[in-house]
Amino acid sequence: MKVILKQDMENIGRRGDIVDVAPGYGRNYLIPKNLALEVTSSNMKMIEIERQALKKKLEKERESYQDFIEKLKETTVTFKRKAGEKDVIFGSVSSSDIKDALLELGFEIDKKKILIEEPIKRLGNYSVPIKIFHEDRAEIKVEVKREGEELIEEKEKEEKKSPGEEIETATEEKVVSKKEEKEEIKETVQEEKKREQEKKAAEAGQEAAEKKAEAAEEKTEPGKEEEVKAKKAAKEEQKEEQEIVPKKEAQKTKEELLLELEGEKKKEEKQEKEKSEEEKTKGPKEEETKPDKKERKKEKQEKEAASKK
Repeated sequence: MKVILKQDMENIGRRGDIVDVAPGYGRNYLIPKNLALEVTSSNMKMIEIERQALKKKLEKERESYQDFIEKLKETTVTFKRKAGEKDVIFGSVSSSDIKDALLELGFEIDKKKILIEEPIKRLGNYSVPIKIFHEDRAEIKVEVKREGEELIEEKEKEEKKSPGEEIETATEEKVVSKKEEKEEIKETVQEEKKREQEKKAAEAGQEAAEKKAEAAEEKTEPGKEEEVKAKKAAKEEQKEEQEIVPKKEAQKTKEELLLELEGEKKKEEKQEKEKSEEEKTKGPKEEETKPDKKERKKEKQEKEAASKK
């Protein structure tokens, strides 16, 4: 019995193929489940049309997988394993390990499509083919590295670094830190500008709202015009009072300062007067004491002369 396959059938054929099958298998399984269509002389034209349609569909599917295949070809999966002598690893890297690694990178692939003959048991680089669509395949790179190998390589690189390279790395780090500082300053400045703009916008919105309210009040009924005018006048008085209060406070502060200055001046004048009075009182006392001393000297001299005689 000849049938055209509508789906890929393992060990039978691919979609669109005309194959010979057992009559019982075809009539009882393939045709009822819409997996195949019987080929007869009467429906040969229809079968050919079906076959051409399936071919076009296959081509479109193949094209849709091309980008996926190209991305896979550029993919590398790395495994770190403990290893002994002759680079033999403890355990192995199997197709399920590769599947999980690819899933982490965003590639969902069936384990059966990873065509690895046997699990990898040595350190090294491998290319593993993956079946994507019929005969279309993509080979991915698989690296099996020793655990801790990267740390050893980094240490060796650091040891090999010349003093010039160390200076370069230090200067690069400084440049990066300076750039970060500048970016932080820019961000703070931008935030401050935003706040100022928001504040201005809020004030403008408030003023606009007040103007709208005033306009709405002005458009009231004719009987309520006096009430509106009274409210407007009250608002203006409140504004004037609010402007007067800070002015009065400013005047008070000025008056207080003037009073303080006058008080200080008076204190200074008082101190100067007291000083001048003290100087005046000290002057005559000294003058009085000087003639007394002269008289005493004269008396002494006269007494001495009398005693000599």
